[in-house]
Amino acid sequence: MRDPLGALRAARPRRASWAAIARELRDAVGAAHVLESPGDVLAYEYDASNLTAVPDLVVLPATEDEVAAVLRVASRHRVPVVPRGAGTGIAGGALPVVGGIVVALTRMNRILSLDLDSGYAIVEPGVTNIDITRAAAGRGYFYAPDPSSQYASSIGGNVGHNSGGPHTIAYGVTTNHVLGLEVVLASGERVRLGGPAPDAPGLDLAGLVVGAEGTLGIVTRIWVRLLRRREAVATLLAIFHSLDRASEAVTEIIGRGVGPVALEMLDRNTIAVVEPFVHAGYPLDAEAVLLVEVEGVRDALPRAAALVEDICCARGAVDVRVARTEEERQALWLGRKAAFGALGRIAVDYYLHDAVVPRSRLPEVLRRVQAIAARERLTVANVFHAGDGNLHPIIVFDGRVPGETARVIRAGEEMLRVCVAAGGTITGEHGVGFEKSNYMPWIYSEADLRAMRAVKDVFDPEGLMNPWKLFPTPVSSAEVLAQAAPARRAPAGAPAAAGVWV
Repeated sequence: MRDPLGALRAARPRRASWAAIARELRDAVGAAHVLESPGDVLAYEYDASNLTAVPDLVVLPATEDEVAAVLRVASRHRVPVVPRGAGTGIAGGALPVVGGIVVALTRMNRILSLDLDSGYAIVEPGVTNIDITRAAAGRGYFYAPDPSSQYASSIGGNVGHNSGGPHTIAYGVTTNHVLGLEVVLASGERVRLGGPAPDAPGLDLAGLVVGAEGTLGIVTRIWVRLLRRREAVATLLAIFHSLDRASEAVTEIIGRGVGPVALEMLDRNTIAVVEPFVHAGYPLDAEAVLLVEVEGVRDALPRAAALVEDICCARGAVDVRVARTEEERQALWLGRKAAFGALGRIAVDYYLHDAVVPRSRLPEVLRRVQAIAARERLTVANVFHAGDGNLHPIIVFDGRVPGETARVIRAGEEMLRVCVAAGGTITGEHGVGFEKSNYMPWIYSEADLRAMRAVKDVFDPEGLMNPWKLFPTPVSSAEVLAQAAPARRAPAGAPAAAGVWV
């Protein structure tokens, strides 16, 4: 195999210039907020993916003025800039793959304004997702996009990846709830896109930035839409002894017009890990469970819940349980949202994909995913947003075993190809990042990709903003992972500025 890091090292700036860059950054944000020692920058070498890349410098600005100053420094020296939120992304989007400056936005964590009469909040990018809802909950409002990482992930990262969550089926993804943005471009110039009024005239440039994964600029302020809570909610757990029958129930629930606000599936392997940890009430002998939530007017809710129960029973559910108290409901949701973390109880590593398929193809795709795992002798846990066909097959493994990582990568890529062949796509909410950048030609033509690059060139003509993300690169994440295993971390005491470690 060719050395995948040759191109990485060739793309890096000279080491000698970093001392001067660090001095200018200290002038911009204060010495305490520029990290340059090996021990300090190693804390930013990873996100929630299996990749590792060491920054040359880490900067923690506290204001939009400081972000602009940092980007002016980077622009003068023509060094890459990688925006970073809470580091919960799973596609390597916050990693400095070719080195450079990581701009960590965790200090910009203020809710600047709540205008509940107009139905919006103004927040900084470091605000945690759940904190927006907490701030508005006292008057009956909430922020709808709710990724499973919402207790940790930042709204800036959610904007970058156009995050979804269990309630996407009813409320949509992040772009449906962002009214406006303030963005600092690579040159240090500040622009305002959109604003508090919905459907502003002109081009929807805010919509262009949402989901761009930090490749167009750094978002410093976000106007987010707030919604009024419905009068009542009912949460049901449907228990199946067949993954196929559970998948068929998903299609029928949607087809019958029930209109659930959430429709999640967990399979046997996921239940076996989550239930002893969370005690959510998932039966350990089930092949799959559906977590179904309906909302609306209190008087109409029993009919909607009964219809869900009838459909599930007709499709083979052995039991359907309705959460009787808010505590039971929260326990069911805790089991779902803690699933990824709970898998650490049984494996050292995991490899998670995020594909979307038509709901009608769910049974077929899940069978093929299971067949690939069986053939490769791998354990796969399925926990996903079944209502909108957003699959998350998670391969759990031990990357310290020789050859294991390469086998996992091969199987994961095959699973993703199955999803694309079924009419799906390579990501629903977790982004492309570096991990999936070389899969983009599976779903886009060369002309499509040229058009996207042309847009990026307008915002970032020097190509400094989050390079080697979103678009195909000379090096694939599979090559880096395969060569990096089993020692993906940098050795103790190693110098910074080494790019991806192997």
